[in-house]
Amino acid sequence: MKKIAIIGANGFIGENMQSFFKAEGFDVLPLGKEDTKKDIVEITKVLEGVDIIINLAGAPIIHRWNDAYKKVLYDSRIVTTKKIVTAMSHMKKKPELFISTSAIGIYATNGPMSESDYIYSDNFLAKICKDWEYEAQQAHDFTRVVIFRFGVVLGKGGGALSKMLPSFKLGIAGTIGDGTEPFSWVHITDLLNAYLFVFKNNDLEGTFNLSAPYPVTNKVLTKTLGKILHRPTVIPLPKFVLRFLYSEGATVLTEGQCVIPERLVKHHFIFKYPTIEEALREVLD
Repeated sequence: MKKIAIIGANGFIGENMQSFFKAEGFDVLPLGKEDTKKDIVEITKVLEGVDIIINLAGAPIIHRWNDAYKKVLYDSRIVTTKKIVTAMSHMKKKPELFISTSAIGIYATNGPMSESDYIYSDNFLAKICKDWEYEAQQAHDFTRVVIFRFGVVLGKGGGALSKMLPSFKLGIAGTIGDGTEPFSWVHITDLLNAYLFVFKNNDLEGTFNLSAPYPVTNKVLTKTLGKILHRPTVIPLPKFVLRFLYSEGATVLTEGQCVIPERLVKHHFIFKYPTIEEALREVLD
């Protein structure tokens, strides 16, 4: 039985991941924020005997950004990842696989972007992603490394939809701005299956876009949600309102990326929910 350590196991994705891999027969070791605050020696002891390490650690992005919170965002990803990689390097028996997280926010807002044809953005979120990936890749000296760049994760009971649904159900939702912003997303089931996919395919390493093969716009997302919920979607949300609420952090909501999972598709990974309507109908069932 393979033993998996999930770092950042307390969030929406981490909790789903624990249940999924336990059902698949793995021995799961969930680790929270308090575990990553330990020193290198203690973290190394905790990780001894683990075959696969998954790094999901990171403070929530959707938040009002000021200098103090930007430091929290950065340190919870880059500093934590550096500690994990250093601890792994000290393990007596090195793990066979390290999967770390990044985000499609690394890309510019024009598109489509793939792993082989892209332009990186030049903002704070992109800097976080670049530095995050750099620290994770340092583990390549002693183990196989995979980095998943997440799209917006859709699933029951949490994630982005949990924040959106109340206003949609009340019929007071609409597009953000003019609705033309790209929206690249992935269903939680496909996300989890992608992890299992790279577990089983030992030749896969490097960076993968973890988003559905058919990105949409904010307008298509909004209209599809309204159709499924049988609610109107006629009240647009001005971007200045989001900027007032979240300051610089509003860019996560007002500037999207059009991203294609080129490498997963090339290696014959099958998405169970490739379209936004299929994904939303499952989540809202």
